Amino acid sequence: MIATHWQRRIDSPLGPLRATTDGKALLALDFDGDVRDSVEAPGDAARFLDRVAAQVAEYFAGRRTAFDLPLAPRGTSFQQDVWRALLSIPYGHTASYSDVARTVGRPAAVRAVGAANGRNPIAIVVPCHRVIGADGTLTGYAGGLRRKQALLALEARHAFALQP
Repeated sequence: MIATHWQRRIDSPLGPLRATTDGKALLALDFDGDVRDSVEAPGDAARFLDRVAAQVAEYFAGRRTAFDLPLAPRGTSFQQDVWRALLSIPYGHTASYSDVARTVGRPAAVRAVGAANGRNPIAIVVPCHRVIGADGTLTGYAGGLRRKQALLALEARHAFALQP
């Protein structure tokens, strides 16, 4: 059987990540560092995973505010809209679930936005960690609230230092 997806473990200060690609785009990046696929990634997929790992390392080092990777998360049309909206939240800033609901043109769909946010398969790169409660509190995060808080703190530390 020929693999159509390849995975790589990427170490980070917040624990291991698992990156999944089809060789052309990032399909998933999650805090489960368990790489289940033992098939070695071929040339293009290996180079793509190298690129993902390098950009993740730059992000954690405070040298990258935006990722330059083709993305192909799998989800419903609504989830795709929410995930695209997350990409518009600037580094070092946050938005509420209500803000995201308005951005996708569904202001009453706050809970649905929360559900889509929680199903985001591409952590960090699609910055679901930047979404907080309307009152400013940290709310759920698939990687755990400790990681969400750490990601927001990392961005707060570096956001203004990286501005031109």
